[in-house]
Amino acid sequence: MAQFVRLEVGEGIGTIRLDRPPMNALNIVVQEELRAAAHEATRDPAVRAVVVYGGAKVFAAGADIKEMSGMGYTEMSARAGALSSAFDAIARIPKPVVAAVTGYALGGGCELALACDWRVAASDAKLGQPEINLGIIPGAGGTQRLPRLVGPAKAKEIIMSGRMVDAAEALAIGLVDRVVPADQVYTAAVELVQRYAKGPAHALRAAKLAIDGGLEMSLPAGLDWESHLFAALFATADKDEGMAAFVEKRKPAFE
Repeated sequence: MAQFVRLEVGEGIGTIRLDRPPMNALNIVVQEELRAAAHEATRDPAVRAVVVYGGAKVFAAGADIKEMSGMGYTEMSARAGALSSAFDAIARIPKPVVAAVTGYALGGGCELALACDWRVAASDAKLGQPEINLGIIPGAGGTQRLPRLVGPAKAKEIIMSGRMVDAAEALAIGLVDRVVPADQVYTAAVELVQRYAKGPAHALRAAKLAIDGGLEMSLPAGLDWESHLFAALFATADKDEGMAAFVEKRKPAFE
């Protein structure tokens, strides 16, 4: 049974809940439990959308520095791939995923938020990649996902300065998608993805795969990838229902 991360499911929404007080430090156990929760959310047909949540006070304030400080090159070279892939497991959940960010999302916490499709932040939240102040760089996707989100120049400034970004600036640069009062963060995150919980699961999966996969390809390869996914949806019952509903001028009832 997981010690620090659990998947809670209700009304089509799966909440991946971090619970390692006081700051949800992302040690190796938490990293592997995040991976397991991501795989569970992927497999469970009752989960139609996902919220990643650290609780009312803090999302995740970063890696467990005490654990990391004892590692040398040999240890980290053996661990770095697993660290990155644990966060990538969240990014590869083939369902809509939103981070509900309260308090701090720093270092690995920011990288965890970046692995989600959207980010809802509390008005007093702070995000950032302060690894440079430890003499290292982000190692769980920060140098790759942040520039894709906010542009390379802004990402370099945030990563190379190690400064914290407040919620207002994060919204202005596209680091977060919505800012709400702290006590409304989880509710707002659920509301953001709730619309997808009754949507066409195969088409939503295909849309996410098309966009995320296409970003890693040339335009011609991406167009081929899109065509493949587009055609595959014509084998689904949801395609038949969606088009029949349109013709019959009614709301679709997707499986």
